[in-house]
Amino acid sequence: MTASPLAGSTGPTSGPEGSEGGEPITVEQLREHVLATVRPLPAHAQPLMEALGLPVAEDVHSTLALPGFDNSAMDGYAVVQRDVATASDESPVHLPVIGEIGAGQARLTQLAEGTAAKIMTGAPVPAGADAIVPYEWTDRGEASVWISKAPEPGQHVRLRGDDIAEGDLLVEAGTVLTPRHLGLLAAVGRDRVRCRQRPRVVVLSTGSELRDAGQELGHDSIYDGNSFLLAAAARAAGAIAYRVGIVPDDPARFTEALADQLVRADVVVTSGGVSMGDFDVVKEALRDLDTMWFGPVAMQPGKPQGFGTIGEDATPIFTLPGNPVSSYLSFEVFVLPALRRMMGLTPEVRPSVRARVTHSVSSPPGRRQFLRGSYDEDAGTAYVTPIGGSGSHLLGNLAISDALIVVPEDTTALEAGETVEVIRMDVPF
Repeated sequence: MTASPLAGSTGPTSGPEGSEGGEPITVEQLREHVLATVRPLPAHAQPLMEALGLPVAEDVHSTLALPGFDNSAMDGYAVVQRDVATASDESPVHLPVIGEIGAGQARLTQLAEGTAAKIMTGAPVPAGADAIVPYEWTDRGEASVWISKAPEPGQHVRLRGDDIAEGDLLVEAGTVLTPRHLGLLAAVGRDRVRCRQRPRVVVLSTGSELRDAGQELGHDSIYDGNSFLLAAAARAAGAIAYRVGIVPDDPARFTEALADQLVRADVVVTSGGVSMGDFDVVKEALRDLDTMWFGPVAMQPGKPQGFGTIGEDATPIFTLPGNPVSSYLSFEVFVLPALRRMMGLTPEVRPSVRARVTHSVSSPPGRRQFLRGSYDEDAGTAYVTPIGGSGSHLLGNLAISDALIVVPEDTTALEAGETVEVIRMDVPF
């Protein structure tokens, strides 16, 4: 084992079949290796708002009833129904009003026969009352009220437990929490719920040519978009993203920066420095670790890949290629499934659909090509239109795309109208 500060005592000691300079492995081979390496994160009680979008790790039962007491469904008057059973426009019933009951201001708890009490929506129905007369059926009197229409017994009264009974199962383990679930949990008094924690993803871009947005560019420098692209993708996946920024092409400085970040990382994602060049700093810094794998994957874009674990906690690290399209597609194909496994979300791999391609496309043999496209439906038929070329630097085309056209390894051409596999990037799953 190397003496690198990134070396760990645990973690995988081999990668998928295939190696640097050897035959490319398949997308599935690397993804299966990734998913076999990462583990779901521990579950703990989290504040409700932080649990949004996470699968709950427990069956949640209600400890109280909803409503918790009989309450009014209308603004009006609480009455004993038999006192007003004969009320009509021709023969209204006249009752004294003995008080007013507001939501959260219920000082009147008992109603005697032959009387009425003003009551607001949501306020508790006093004992003895068994119906609510809406304001619209009265003259809205203060000291006394004329009632011109009779409610049925129990009308406009929400009974205790009518919605939820004590002990009811509210949310089953594995359910992904939506705003509606959070509202229900809060309504029964739960302020926390057990969920797996969100992965903390540290994102680093490598390259001495990179500059942060707002800095002045030199004649040979470019702005760093990858760290924003990948950190935003991690956040969109439900993770906590830390954008560290730029690391120059210096193995020692890269190693130092990476080692410093491990204290707050459940996952590390780097971009750049994993190809076959003289300044591929990521590969140079990590290639001697027994827990790392680097090699080609039979895909375009995104052929050079690296994955493994680093540090004493065997933190997973994805070393993605530096071209922005390659980097983003690699995130979609390999990093996103890993993050979803860590959070306990299923399915882990983004589902695909079938659509008719609107224009002919070509693809190199032996590689799975991911072309950018625009998805649409018309009269029940799905279509996908290719956007731009296949270049891994075409970030503008990626930005206006909402789908990936997947061309299989053994397919070199598709004619317009043929059906193809499509991954819809912006659709929740």
